Amino acid sequence: MDLTTSMMGLTLSHPFVAGASPLGRDLDGVKRLEDGGAAAIVLPSLFEEQITFASEGRIRHKDPFDTRSAGVLDYFPPIQEYAFTPDEYAEHVARAVRAVGIPVIGSLNGTTSESWLTFSRLIEEAGASAIELNMYEVVADAKISGAAIEHQIVQLAAELRQFLQIPVALKLSPFFVSMGNMVHRLDDAGASAVVLFNRLYQSDIDIDAMKTVDDVRLSTSQELLLRLRWLAILHGRVRLSLVVSGGIAVVDDGIKALLAGADAIQVASALLRNGPSHLRTLRAGVESWMERKGFTTINEVRGRLSLRDVTDPSAFERAHYLRTLQSWKA
Repeated sequence: MDLTTSMMGLTLSHPFVAGASPLGRDLDGVKRLEDGGAAAIVLPSLFEEQITFASEGRIRHKDPFDTRSAGVLDYFPPIQEYAFTPDEYAEHVARAVRAVGIPVIGSLNGTTSESWLTFSRLIEEAGASAIELNMYEVVADAKISGAAIEHQIVQLAAELRQFLQIPVALKLSPFFVSMGNMVHRLDDAGASAVVLFNRLYQSDIDIDAMKTVDDVRLSTSQELLLRLRWLAILHGRVRLSLVVSGGIAVVDDGIKALLAGADAIQVASALLRNGPSHLRTLRAGVESWMERKGFTTINEVRGRLSLRDVTDPSAFERAHYLRTLQSWKA
């Protein structure tokens, strides 16, 4: 059974990749992920705010020691609570690369191309096989247009492609009016992969204390459906790799992602719940299913349920929407 796949030009022994999570914060965790069966490892993110504070002493252009900035910057975690300083992060990448025999992917999380664009070179020099750029931002300023945000992301992808020799993946939010157009533009800009999708972490409200509450909720299989639709729509229509992230909890989720067109599958929440060895469970489950169905390679599975050969994907999706509504029985 051949589960070999390619992601951003990197040859992987199988599609299951350890996504960015606290498991990658130390070398012991990195080694456990490799021992658990990861085909590659995405390290936890270094945040733009850490880099600008280390290099300029500022966070989002504000001085943390200026009392006028306190109202905004009090929302951010204290610098000492982050797992790494920027220099420590580069060293962690280098140590992880030396410690394991699978690709190690660095991760940068931010909203602009400021000083962290330069820092990406340090991650490359540390030996990372690729960089995942996590563009997480809730744009609450009503004066900023969607077109401006899209232009910024595409421009950043193009700059990184010119700046680095290693592949660059963009981890995207699903909240674009035209996701297909956005991915095509990133493809043209030279991005090597898109990761579908970033999760929106939403604050809850404590009605007794009357304050917002931050709580990390791990993903479940229910989050996979949105990802499956866009994998199916994009498969065969772009050159870059399609990587799914979020909603991969059990074997069936991985099989669905492959049928929709995923080149690789990131797993994080399921590993936090079940431990790194869950990766072997996922791989074995896919192998067993392929054997039952008579498949011998991943390429025979990938994209079989995509919309690659559908003449009008928009019409197909509209029809699917109407069928779904009409299927309800009281």
